[in-house]
Amino acid sequence: MDKNTVIGFSLIFFLMIGWFYFTMPSEEELAQQRRDQAIQDSLAQIEQQMQPEEQVQQEETQAPEVSITERRDEEPVAAGMFAQNQDTVQTHFRIETPLYTAVFTNKGAGPSKFRLSDHMTWSGAHVQMIEDTTRSAYNTGFLTTENYNVETRNILFDQVTPGTSAAIGEGDTKELSYSLDLGDGRQLVYTYTFNGDNYEIDLDIKFVGIREYIVGSSIDFGWNSPLNFTEKDPVQEALATSAYFYAGGELEQLKVSKLDENDGYLERNVNGSIRWVATKTKFFAQLIKPMTETDGASLSGQITGEADNPNTDHRYTAAITSDIPTDGVVSYNLYVGPMKYYDVKDFDEHAFDMVEVGYGWLRWFSDPFVRFVVIPFFTFFSGFISNYGVLVIIFAAMVKLVLSPLTIKSYKSMAAMRELQPQMKEIQEKYKDNPQKQQKATMDLYRKNKVNPLGGCLPMLLQFPILITLWRFFQNSILLRQESFLWVNDLSAPDYIINLPFSIPFLGNQIAGLVLLMTASMMMQSKLTGGASGGGGSNPMAQQMKIMQYFLPIMLLFVFNHFASGLSLYYLIFNVLSIVQQLYINKSTHQAALQKAS
Repeated sequence: MDKNTVIGFSLIFFLMIGWFYFTMPSEEELAQQRRDQAIQDSLAQIEQQMQPEEQVQQEETQAPEVSITERRDEEPVAAGMFAQNQDTVQTHFRIETPLYTAVFTNKGAGPSKFRLSDHMTWSGAHVQMIEDTTRSAYNTGFLTTENYNVETRNILFDQVTPGTSAAIGEGDTKELSYSLDLGDGRQLVYTYTFNGDNYEIDLDIKFVGIREYIVGSSIDFGWNSPLNFTEKDPVQEALATSAYFYAGGELEQLKVSKLDENDGYLERNVNGSIRWVATKTKFFAQLIKPMTETDGASLSGQITGEADNPNTDHRYTAAITSDIPTDGVVSYNLYVGPMKYYDVKDFDEHAFDMVEVGYGWLRWFSDPFVRFVVIPFFTFFSGFISNYGVLVIIFAAMVKLVLSPLTIKSYKSMAAMRELQPQMKEIQEKYKDNPQKQQKATMDLYRKNKVNPLGGCLPMLLQFPILITLWRFFQNSILLRQESFLWVNDLSAPDYIINLPFSIPFLGNQIAGLVLLMTASMMMQSKLTGGASGGGGSNPMAQQMKIMQYFLPIMLLFVFNHFASGLSLYYLIFNVLSIVQQLYINKSTHQAALQKAS
């Protein structure tokens, strides 16, 4: 492998290491977070002390068994005027659309289950988005003038819409309403509107006669339930799980990457106009976009163990703060579903920014390349070819074709230098005791034969934006998720075919099949191009390059082994085509050299 290729792949390796380092979150706001948490705990304690004893006893009697996760997130129940006239029976309403089946509950007046029809977990079950299924994933929180902290996800509303289920076809809509009667004509009404064509839900929350009972007329509306993990490798999925908000033309992320002095808990509050907030796993997300004016947003994240522990629980919440307008109606546009480009783009043009398609410094290239080249290619050709493995092969061939004007120059330079190896070796032997004369004679040889030893540098560097973008995109895009090819069941996951009786550091105890083939192709390409530079087979540079022929592919075997098999397939095809191209150029260059010599 020539020096330029070595530099290129080394850059990719160190960039990836740098990404892991720089995505660690800042701790500068932890002190403020602890103060805010202490205030919240104090309010909760005051409210519990002020609750009527009979109400507390009734809740203890009726409360079902809950998990440790649910207890940790337990909120104080409503009190004062919001504790009156509650329904006493928990009810459920089933919404079925072509895309999902959701179960709504009157406890919190929102969804407690959200099952996607077209997406499965790695174990074969339908993806169920919501972890806490005992009450609504959505919650509205506010402080009353009676000094009670109300969390609506703990309140039993009245189900206004009759029945227990509704089926919504394509092009159809359906409303589902809940109300909380507070007496004297005062009400809190939730109205959801579902559409059979997409994953979006419209929500209107109407405050009738109670706006003046809420301190500052300010409410927080957000998603309080963690999103379920869906992939076989929870460690890799955890890397892509976090909370976000979009404001002022910028996407901001909250990510808990390690346990700290605050028990692995981070919180961030921001003031001003918010476009949307979200929580996301690797391939699925929920987003909340306000349709009325906002005052700010709050994100929180908590992990229960080390981030790289498969048993660690990752909990993220996101909420938007709004003032209740004079008409009493606060509106939101909600999205619960997969991170498919066209689905989330229809929801908001910047929602797909949450998907890592390239490193930050390269987003200027990665974003348009992915949005206007990669995704349209797979979307269009999937209408004719259903196998995404075949599409990856075709795409790799097309990228190779587009890059050919750049790579041909690089390969011709390497082939020409290969032809000069005998003469370069003679120069080294002749001037082995005079490095200055050796260097001058070598440069004269390059000039005489019109060979630029650095001729392959720029073409290789110009390829890097494409290679790095695809490196990131194929790992994080839902495009290849659960798409099969040959022995591969899921192109978005590793295709492990070898189980070792022991574990190798950084590699593990399993080896992926396509990674082995990719490594073999890299070794062949390295052997093919390894003698193109270095000035002969016995000098120190040549020996170093010979070592790198085997070291770099093996190093990338360790790196790629845990990545998406679709990524390994892409590089395998790209390498094979590069080998074919190099062989052809070597042959034609050699024939031209023979003709010139004769």
